[in-house]
Amino acid sequence: MDKKELQQEIRRLKREKNAVILGHYYLRDEIKEVSDYIGDSLALAQRAQRCENDIIVFCGVHFMAETAKILNPSRRVLLPDLAATCSLAECCPAEEFARFKAQHPDHVVISYVNCSAEIKALSDLICTSGNAVQLVRSLPEEAKIIFAPDKNLGGYINRVTGRQMVLWDGSCMVHDAMRAESVRRLRREHPCAEVVAHPECRAEVLAEADFVGSTQAMLSHLRQLAKREVIVATEAGILYEMRRENPDKEFYVVPMGGSGGCAECGYMKQNTLEGLYGCLRDERPEIALDSETLARAAKPIERMLEMSRQLGLIK
Repeated sequence: MDKKELQQEIRRLKREKNAVILGHYYLRDEIKEVSDYIGDSLALAQRAQRCENDIIVFCGVHFMAETAKILNPSRRVLLPDLAATCSLAECCPAEEFARFKAQHPDHVVISYVNCSAEIKALSDLICTSGNAVQLVRSLPEEAKIIFAPDKNLGGYINRVTGRQMVLWDGSCMVHDAMRAESVRRLRREHPCAEVVAHPECRAEVLAEADFVGSTQAMLSHLRQLAKREVIVATEAGILYEMRRENPDKEFYVVPMGGSGGCAECGYMKQNTLEGLYGCLRDERPEIALDSETLARAAKPIERMLEMSRQLGLIK
């Protein structure tokens, strides 16, 4: 089947099986075109809570589908490709992190949502790139904190808040590969452009940015921006949404490394129309987590949501 035929079959199966398709910002455009909702990982997992569909198909990477399952334990959650993992989740094995945690017994553990269910189960609080600074600031100044798994995001939080969190040595392979010189080169080519960057980037890249924020924050910033050129330091898949919301703007993505490699997450691109079609047709692979992990991983997420409500970050 060609692209249009696959998309038609996916839409037919979706109706037939009462399924909802959740698509992350970083996916291939043709999958976004058949998704019911497009967003970041936590927003999509929360969206799944408000749906009444029998099946949740999470087009993204493994930890995202796990988060949807944690928030919807009684629902069936499918992931088109179980091999679609995440460099952040992979760089923080649960056994190693448990030993690291034991070395700092008096520390609160804050984990970025981009981690496995097992790491969430070892955490006291989960955060997103959008609420991390506010959540950390809300804790007592004397609180000792471990932050995992992203050292770049953790370093950014430390600089903004003045905290000295102990950081796990992990990073996103896409954001960590971006370099400040690449940003400066694009600035020379487009001197009037705004530079927006995700806090998963290295400190040297963030120092070059006019605006630093989560994916959602960047999108909100661009809606109010008068400038017509934008240099983007995050995964290139976000351009689909940026262009859709800002058809009058030109976007230039910061490449990975000095060789000019395309800033794309290979894991995210493992999601394909063919894979999505087979997933809906066969109703697998399905995310399965044991009841203990589900219960323990839900607690720090629920704490994050409650604190976010108290801080006025969500309703």
